[in-house]
Amino acid sequence: MALAHNLGFPRIGRDRELDKAQEAFCKGELDEAGLRAVGRELRAAHWQVQKDAGIELLPVGDFAWYDQVLTHSLTFGVIPERFRGHADANPTLLTLCDMARGATQEMTRWFDTDYHYRAPEFTADQQFELSWEQLFEEVDEALALGHAVKPVVLGPLTYLWLGKTKGDDFDKLELVERLLPLYGQIFQRLATQGVEWVQIDEPILALDLPQDWKNAYERVYNLIQREPLKKLVTTYFGGLESNLGLAANLPVDGLHIDLVCAPEQYPTLLDRLPAYKVLSLGLVNGRNVWRCDLEKALDVLHHAAERLGDRLWVAPSCSLLPSPADLNREDALAAEANSWLAFAAQKCQEVAVLTKALNQPDASDVQAALEQSRAAAARVLLRSA
Repeated sequence: MALAHNLGFPRIGRDRELDKAQEAFCKGELDEAGLRAVGRELRAAHWQVQKDAGIELLPVGDFAWYDQVLTHSLTFGVIPERFRGHADANPTLLTLCDMARGATQEMTRWFDTDYHYRAPEFTADQQFELSWEQLFEEVDEALALGHAVKPVVLGPLTYLWLGKTKGDDFDKLELVERLLPLYGQIFQRLATQGVEWVQIDEPILALDLPQDWKNAYERVYNLIQREPLKKLVTTYFGGLESNLGLAANLPVDGLHIDLVCAPEQYPTLLDRLPAYKVLSLGLVNGRNVWRCDLEKALDVLHHAAERLGDRLWVAPSCSLLPSPADLNREDALAAEANSWLAFAAQKCQEVAVLTKALNQPDASDVQAALEQSRAAAARVLLRSA
């Protein structure tokens, strides 16, 4: 049976609740308890939307108050001295707010998207420590609500790649040996919480990497694989190209590829994937607002299912962060426009329909969804003629 999962969901809220709450917090109009309550409500609502859509394995840890890289910096204790306040105090949401709004910490574009992140600042004597409990708290929240979860973490090499060096000249890749023990601690704690799978985002595998970074991948993931949990390495925003063999053979339990940005990588990757490994195919576009051509995607999935069987997972191409939350909130849109669009909630439904079309092809809701997809595609062709 194929499995439907998601890589990440928009965190802002249907009515920009998160932005409003964060702005109120930074102005002193909302206390930390109030901001945390808004976060819990949004996470619970978003998990339920995904579950109702048919997603079987929900992402946890994709939520961030400001950006996901900044969240990881707090998790790893990568906090510049000017933001630390009391040296022996644990960071708080006020620390996060100061770092997010501080003009002295570089804001950098998140790959080729319109999103930005606060770049981590590394020093030659950089030390790492688990200093932020958000991921573990969110896993407890989701499990208490009865969800099957897949925690999301930014991979160690991508995290280091995204950072900036400060002070003495040094190679930030040298820090990986100090950083890796924290991933072990994270995976061990998640295992005690009852987690089975963890999603490790390594989008830099779609870049043209220097040879020393390529060499680091095999070494790093041989160490990571010794830790508990099944591990899904996720790549997106491009094809693996010269890194395809490297990614296919990483000693992990699964690999996600973006077949929207790079459909041409599918045949080669399928041939080179080890026989034990799960392959997650990102066929629903996570970066635009248009409906998926379900029949076109199904052609690929039927072929993959013949080769992979139960090792086939279905997902969006990347996190749904760039997508608006729910088309059903857009009352002002004309009915015809609605028929062409799919926001995050609808994209989750598309992933679920594609998966069900493999597992239960004769189901009435599958056939209805395919017919709607055909009709929408026909209207687009007619309009462009």
